[in-house]
Amino acid sequence: MEPGNYSVYADFVLLGLFRGARLPGLLFALILLVFAVALASNAVMILLIHTDPRLHTPMYFLLSQLSLMDVLYISTIVPKMLADQVTSQRAISFAGCTAQHFLYLTLAGAEFFLLGLMAYDRYVAVCSPLRYPVLMSRRVCLLMVAAAWLGGSADGFLLTPVTMQFPFCASREINHFFCEVPALLKLSCSDTAAYETAMYVCCILMLLIPFSVVCASYARILLAVCRMREARGRRKAVATCSSHMLVVSLFYGAAMYTYVLPQSYHTPEQDKAVSAFYTILTPMLNPLIYSLRNKDVSGALRRALGRCASSGK
Repeated sequence: MEPGNYSVYADFVLLGLFRGARLPGLLFALILLVFAVALASNAVMILLIHTDPRLHTPMYFLLSQLSLMDVLYISTIVPKMLADQVTSQRAISFAGCTAQHFLYLTLAGAEFFLLGLMAYDRYVAVCSPLRYPVLMSRRVCLLMVAAAWLGGSADGFLLTPVTMQFPFCASREINHFFCEVPALLKLSCSDTAAYETAMYVCCILMLLIPFSVVCASYARILLAVCRMREARGRRKAVATCSSHMLVVSLFYGAAMYTYVLPQSYHTPEQDKAVSAFYTILTPMLNPLIYSLRNKDVSGALRRALGRCASSGK
């Protein structure tokens, strides 16, 4: 296509998640329900952690940041997708696509780093409990959270300008429900092979660095658990880490499929299904996993409900 025949800043069209679905109305209702549950459960988690003195610990401070990221993460993608389904107006401006792309990369990257740092917190709690107040002081926690946000922002600032400067002179239809990098690059009429290779290396590093921290932390925790003589201590250590391990498995597993598995193994429908899992379902599952498997959070919720009932009387 000749350079004069396209506009770099023209609108895109999101084909959506519901394309070809037999029951689009049912899917819409389910995703709306998941979105509402995700917002409510994460908001409740943040509120409990900040209002209940018993949850004013490093672990729950990091967990409140995870909930905040999940709220922003799902809000970046799902409202636009649901609005498109209702109005049938699937267009997204170049500026809107760029903003969505940047926020998605920033929040996903920040969550990768935060999950890795949360594994370090669990390592210190199990392997060095006497030094925990020093190693996980308020200052250290703030630095860890700042590092997670800065790491995610670096990912967004590095990849977004490069991705969006390519000429999209083929179809403007994105076969996805949001402006994800691989789907966007398929629309470019220039050679993106070198950038895709660089992005592949960058994504591997973004995943492997925090994942290495997770693996190293849990390897040390496993050794410490094996050395424990009391069964009660082993159960407590496993209970302390199990929720985080489950969240890490869900989020990292889906992200590795999207960004580490070679593109020859991908299909558009599989990509959309996996993306829906870690952009829509995991923000809902994370607070439920922590609340259902955590006695402290369950206790804080019961106390909060009790206070509400007392004030109502």
